[in-house]
Amino acid sequence: MNHNNIKNVVIVGGGTAGWMVAAALSKSLGSQHISIRLVESEAIGTVGVGEATIPHIKYFNRLAGIDENEFLRNTSATFKLGIEFVNWRNIGDSYVHPFGPYGIDMQGVHFHHTWLRQKQKGTAKPVDEFSLPGLAAKAGKFQHPRPDLKSSPMATMDYAYQFDAALYGQLMRKVAQERGVKRTEGKIVKVKQNTENQNIESIELENGALISGDLFIDCSGFKGLLIEQTLKTGYEDWSHYLPCDRAVTRLSERLEELPPYTRATAKEAGWQWRIPLQSRTGNGYVYSSQFLSDDEALASLNKDLDTPAIAEAKLLRFKTGIRKKTWNKNVVAIGLAAGFLEPLESTSIHLIQSAIARLMTNWPDKSFNQPDIDYFNRKTQTEYEQVRDFLILHYCATKRNDSPFWDYCRTMDIPKSLEERIAIYKENARLYREDLELFSSVSWFAVFNGQNIEPKRYHPLADILDDEKLEIRMAELLRATKRCVEVMPSHEQYLKDLCASK
Repeated sequence: MNHNNIKNVVIVGGGTAGWMVAAALSKSLGSQHISIRLVESEAIGTVGVGEATIPHIKYFNRLAGIDENEFLRNTSATFKLGIEFVNWRNIGDSYVHPFGPYGIDMQGVHFHHTWLRQKQKGTAKPVDEFSLPGLAAKAGKFQHPRPDLKSSPMATMDYAYQFDAALYGQLMRKVAQERGVKRTEGKIVKVKQNTENQNIESIELENGALISGDLFIDCSGFKGLLIEQTLKTGYEDWSHYLPCDRAVTRLSERLEELPPYTRATAKEAGWQWRIPLQSRTGNGYVYSSQFLSDDEALASLNKDLDTPAIAEAKLLRFKTGIRKKTWNKNVVAIGLAAGFLEPLESTSIHLIQSAIARLMTNWPDKSFNQPDIDYFNRKTQTEYEQVRDFLILHYCATKRNDSPFWDYCRTMDIPKSLEERIAIYKENARLYREDLELFSSVSWFAVFNGQNIEPKRYHPLADILDDEKLEIRMAELLRATKRCVEVMPSHEQYLKDLCASK
């Protein structure tokens, strides 16, 4: 074994991020040649809010070697086919951002252009009727996609999960420890750096124990114990674009029927989430403290709970943005230590898993090659900016003028990158996916259309089919999609048969 290889990895902080890192590294690296140690203190709580996810989590669970049914049972999980956005454009409006395409592309042209052609003629049905995950979500139905049914909407449907983040962290911990990850309980009181290159050499715990490492992974949450408090990396603040800086959260009783989707309802100074699990319902009001007090936010959350509360409320403070470097010297920050984008599109857990994948791709040795680190930081920055722009779109594409918060969102400056995207879509409905970005053109279309941004025209190639053939094909698509929903079992029944929670 090369003497320059990393031999000791120290993960600082547990919670969802820390134990996801531990589970993934122990599976990919094995523990024969590399020691992986996670240091956490029971005295320091974890945020553990991220209960809703996007479809990419399935790949992470596979990588970590987690059986889906075991995962669903152990985390009180439900399936998720999309997110319903209520009151975002105007009070009374709603739309679904579905996990899976609308209709099918025709003649090599994205489906939304064909639909826009019909819409301009005045013959189009609502676009949500062409989305199987969207229709199934609202009908409370679910079954696994069927990639073997090539010509069916069931082949291209996708899904994610809604689960208890604390239980997910425990499951990851169990898996990681079974594979040889060592856990050390204790509070870090001192960090020792190399006097020459400022790399971190060791951490000292309250009981005097010294833990040294070659690579440190900072999963210590917002405070960024190593990346910020020790290395003074700096933070790029995006609260100008995403002004919500607090969340009040509260658990309530389980919903009688479990809907297979998350709901985000826009309110006076932010938005409220509802996440249905097998055991309970997760709720939270994400808001801007500039426009609403904590007491007002809690009163508003309590008033709009769908089921009786079963726990005390918790208050979280945050600042949207990203560390100026998420990898600095021999420290890689992952999770909240790296940055924070509010949970509107359920991206927190995805950003953890994509950081883990990027770290594996650029796995260092003890020389810590700077061009590799620069590449990692550049890719991370790009990913966060792309997700940031997608979130801003929900706020700025509104017609609401009923509160100072929405006046601010409607009229604020937005990044040039988002300005350009909106301008291109408004002109000719073109959508693009840049550099394998997280959200596909289908996701961008769902929000553009859901918030009523109207393009002047559609792609010229959408005119290739003659009118009669187009109407026949669209009618067939509608029938096929509705048939699929009809034959699906209820989400509730499907969960009971497959993986009733312990």
